[in-house]
Amino acid sequence: MQASSTLPTPEPTLAQPAPVKRLLSLDTLRGFDMFWIIGGEEIFHALAKTTGWAAALFLADQFTHPDWHGFRAYDLIFPLFIFMAGVSTPFSLGSRLEKGASRSELVRKIISRGLLLVLLGIVYNNGLLVKSLAETRFPSVLGRIGLAGMLAQLIYVYSGRRTQYGWFAGILLAYWAVLMLVPVPGCGAGLLTMECNPASYLDRQLLPGHLHKVIHDPEGILSTLPAVCNALLGIFAGNLLRTNGHLLTQNGKVLRLVVAGLGCLLAGWLWNFVFPVNKNLWTSSFVLVTGGLSLLLLALFYWIIDVKGFTRWTLLFTVIGMNSILIYLAGEVIDFEYSARFFFGGLLHLSDSRAVQEVGMTIGLLAVEWAFLYVLYKKKVFLRV
Repeated sequence: MQASSTLPTPEPTLAQPAPVKRLLSLDTLRGFDMFWIIGGEEIFHALAKTTGWAAALFLADQFTHPDWHGFRAYDLIFPLFIFMAGVSTPFSLGSRLEKGASRSELVRKIISRGLLLVLLGIVYNNGLLVKSLAETRFPSVLGRIGLAGMLAQLIYVYSGRRTQYGWFAGILLAYWAVLMLVPVPGCGAGLLTMECNPASYLDRQLLPGHLHKVIHDPEGILSTLPAVCNALLGIFAGNLLRTNGHLLTQNGKVLRLVVAGLGCLLAGWLWNFVFPVNKNLWTSSFVLVTGGLSLLLLALFYWIIDVKGFTRWTLLFTVIGMNSILIYLAGEVIDFEYSARFFFGGLLHLSDSRAVQEVGMTIGLLAVEWAFLYVLYKKKVFLRV
């Protein structure tokens, strides 16, 4: 990991991809995704708490996770990030392979970056050497991004497109078979409750430390495998976007993304009847639903930004997207809330409205975080992982 003072050069990466020709739509979509992670969703929670408006209550509910089965908008944020890491792969790795780069050299970099994200995830969850082994949580969001992206990129490097499609279908079907057919001691097979499913049981047997939900970890071992398919779906989209314009127009690419997205959504919700959509287990139906929505969002951003050229608004999100991992980690070591209270607290308390105070403070926090990233953006300082 390093902070560079120049624009990123093309090299394979999982979390901060730098394709040979950067897609502004991809950087913008990444920033849009990260916007909700760094506090954007709190705007709706603050509105719901202070106003009770029906629309605010509905949106606030969408920015929560279901207890187990089911799907809400907030469930898309994590798989969308993995998907975007896949989209960048044909641009970064593909160009190097075409120029004759050594596969072994690329693989070493892919693996090292994947394992570094696992390590950063452990530190993010637990701090530096402040917890005992029994208190340490080893699975993490960054760890899943690293492992899923790493495995998908290895598949990309060592296999052709047809084989990549085979991996995609094979992993989803195999995961379905394991979760539905493999019996859990004392439970039997196919129950898919938090306690009685093979993924949770395997984590309880193999993972040291503690699990996020005591008997289950949403970023556990077995459930990381289907997340590889979110990255593979991104790779398929990246292959499409990288297609020569003489072979497929930009509008043609948008159309194919939309058709593929709708197809994945339909397949995912149909599969839901026998294999429930579940983020905690990262079920195969969950992969298809989130993959379909990811494809549709990519199509929308690509059409607006890269096809139609409406780019003036993109700075709001690209500033975040270009340093997405940095702002994710910075929240653990920088007290942005203190700065927001310092700059906006007095002004906001001039209003007697609780809604103005809470919503305003949330927006103030986002403004401080964005200003911090904007300074780095202007200085061309980007955290590379």
